[in-house]
Amino acid sequence: MNSLFKFDKSFSSGCTLIGTDEAGRGPGAGGVFAAAVCFKPCAYKCEELLGLNDSKKLTVKKREELYEIIKEHSFCSVKMSDIEKIEELDILGASLYTMRLAVHELLKELKGTEEAAAEALVLVDGNRKIFKLKHEQKTIVRGDSSSAVIAAASILAKVERDKYMSELHEEFPMYNWAQNKGYLTKEHVGAIKKYGPCKMHRPSFLKKILKDAETVQLSLI
Repeated sequence: MNSLFKFDKSFSSGCTLIGTDEAGRGPGAGGVFAAAVCFKPCAYKCEELLGLNDSKKLTVKKREELYEIIKEHSFCSVKMSDIEKIEELDILGASLYTMRLAVHELLKELKGTEEAAAEALVLVDGNRKIFKLKHEQKTIVRGDSSSAVIAAASILAKVERDKYMSELHEEFPMYNWAQNKGYLTKEHVGAIKKYGPCKMHRPSFLKKILKDAETVQLSLI
């Protein structure tokens, strides 16, 4: 058992442990994703899960391999909030809102299972608790490097978001989202200045970029 599982085991064995994390807070385009994970008992005997770690520290191939294994050995949920929600709540608010959606959906999935009989404890990556969540929460700074359930959630959210950005790339190839995933790289910023922003960009993230640039607004249709 690696250190991440040992960390999770340090919490009360009488609770149902749920981990949640987001992917996509930093990019200037695309929605923000969040996942919630509750391991089934079989997960603690799965040797393949010993490779769990913060999704950012894993290769694309390893994340995709672990994605399938996590799905098989857990109850889980992945949700997304779109550009409108990000602009309405700001990116932090939208991230926490999306985590809440994922946790709520997971709790519905747990109904009728043995895990549902125990009180839930939600481990949240970061230092902000999820608003309007009735269950007990504990924030874990750098939780994706400390907790197995948070690391698993980070992998699910990251893989789902990367797939989503690759699909958006087919519609908007000029921004090369298949590679930069919406992050404001030099190449991406140059494309925004050349072609203008599109409907999948986050307006609040582009203010500085577009302040002095002449842009051609793409159709929102």
